[in-house]
Amino acid sequence: MPMKKTILFLCTGNSCRSQMAEGWTRKLKGDEFEVRSAGVETHGLNPLAVEVMAEAGVDISGHRSKLVSELDVDTFDYVVTVCDHASEHCPFFPAESRRIHAGFPDPPALARTAATHEEALEHYRRVRDAIRDFVQSLPAPLL
Repeated sequence: MPMKKTILFLCTGNSCRSQMAEGWTRKLKGDEFEVRSAGVETHGLNPLAVEVMAEAGVDISGHRSKLVSELDVDTFDYVVTVCDHASEHCPFFPAESRRIHAGFPDPPALARTAATHEEALEHYRRVRDAIRDFVQSLPAPLL
């Protein structure tokens, strides 16, 4: 059996988008990829991200926000930045790691003006579904 490729999803705070990407990849592509997520900072796990992922049948409640410096960066075949800030401030990775940018809108920023909890969740759901679509298309975006 061939070894699984490894992916790191990197975001600013590892609180929302990168956590969603990790959850979707485990659920949809876990037989093909080993996956982790991290941030260039830590902001804690976003409870609305946990809520909308649970609605879709993906439990990320046990995840924690972690810094990229906590991981062995030599082990990733692919580093996928999921926000512009992380792409701009991405730390050095060995030459063997292929860096790809797949930017997604920031749900907390989108939801900042939401009048209700449900309205806020709609922003998170749109981003969740866009990330799911990206993950479903793997490995094509990595090539």
